[in-house]
Amino acid sequence: MPLFWRISLFNAVVLVAATALLLGPVTVSTPVLLTEAAILTVGLVVILIANVLLLRIGLGPLRQLARAMTTTDLLRPRVRPKVDGDGEIAELITTFNTMLDRLEAERALSAARTLSAQESERHRVAQELYDEVGQTLAAVLLDLKRVADQAPGPVRAQLSQVQETTRSSLDEIRRIARRLLPGVLEELGLTSALRSLADEFTGPSLTVRHDIASGLPDLGDNADLVLYRVAQEGLTNAARHADARVVLLTLERAGDAVELRVRDDGRGVDGSEEAEGAGIRGMRERALLIGADLVVGPARGGGTEVRLTVPAGVQPMGHD
Repeated sequence: MPLFWRISLFNAVVLVAATALLLGPVTVSTPVLLTEAAILTVGLVVILIANVLLLRIGLGPLRQLARAMTTTDLLRPRVRPKVDGDGEIAELITTFNTMLDRLEAERALSAARTLSAQESERHRVAQELYDEVGQTLAAVLLDLKRVADQAPGPVRAQLSQVQETTRSSLDEIRRIARRLLPGVLEELGLTSALRSLADEFTGPSLTVRHDIASGLPDLGDNADLVLYRVAQEGLTNAARHADARVVLLTLERAGDAVELRVRDDGRGVDGSEEAEGAGIRGMRERALLIGADLVVGPARGGGTEVRLTVPAGVQPMGHD
């Protein structure tokens, strides 16, 4: 029975019973006697308590639904509100859960298309850096060398400095292109790509150690790309924002899943949604595409830990 009719029926029964009592053994005289006042007071208290209990029990599922509405984040899938109550309340909770399912599916599909377009654009930019800018700088280096061989001593020294600057720029362009287009991932697989990534980020101010297990299950190209991009973003954050000196990159089996961890000894984060930037939100969107679970928060002993858990055997969502 709907809540409205339950409350109405309950109050109707109470009023009918009170009227029958007043017409029968219970009377009210003027002035009111003490016993009559006590009976009326007790009856009023019983009616109020019964109404409060009925409303509290009946509206309890609505309070749970309100909390779910205020805490829902499509990037952080949570357990759906339990379908409780009767009538319109149960129908409302069911409708809300169905709406969440549809919104999460639509957001995942939209994110898949967006990330697919981003990867295509990264591929195009990397190819242009390799083919256009890189080839041009390589030709400039050859011309500089030819000119330097024919130039007098003082000019040769200056040209040598220009050569070094040009060579450094060429190396930087190639490094950027490798980050945009991880060719080693396609050619040698995830394990080699992660080792190469750790070596690339290791420098005078940052040491990246890696511990990558062998014999991990094949997760598919999409999952491998998500794991690589999440590791890349975690290392980028540690190098640029965390003031970290040591980062540990691990990839291992965790039950029926594969788990990636990027843990640094930097300043750490509070783990709140408000503190998350575009990089972490991008990692969450990528994790949703393959049904993975991403946790970003403080690490034991200080610093930040990024943990991505990818279930083995879960089919990634299609990039329509």
